[in-house]
Parts: sequence; structure tokens; C-alpha cells
Amino acid sequence: MGISDSIVFMLKEFLLKKMLKSQMKDVPEAQQEKMMKLISENPELFQKIALDVQEKVKSGQDQTSAMMEVMPKYQEDLKKIL
Repeated sequence: MGISDSIVFMLKEFLLKKMLKSQMKDVPEAQQEKMMKLISENPELFQKIALDVQEKVKSGQDQTSAMMEVMPKYQEDLKKIL
């Protein structure tokens, strides 16, 4: 991994953390940290989940119902990392 790759990775991680903090503002700090750690350790899984949810939202579903529909698909993967 070159220097530019490292910078891009750090920037993505920083932006992800900022976005998550804004989305989880009502979640206790300890839970936020745990969630961010899980995401940073398993970025591919959470990216797949996010893309699936995003597809559903683009097709007209609200974000909550899209998430509820997508999450069972990844239930076993999530159990493994928890």
C-alpha cells in the first residue's frame, strides 16, 4: 500500500466515522465505539449491506424498511463478527 493509498484509506475511515456519529447521535458513546470498531474491522461486509440498502432506497423504499429487509440476508455473517 503506497502513501496515497494510505491517505485515501484514512480519509474514507474519517468520513465514515463522522457519518456514523451523526447517524447514531442518540446512541451511547460506548455503543458507537463498538459499532465503529466492527465496521472498521469488517468493511467489506458493511459495504455490501450499505449497497443493498441503497438499492432498495433508490427503488422507493424508505431507509428503515429497506434495512429491515436486507439485514436478515446478512444475519449469519453478523453473528460471526459479534
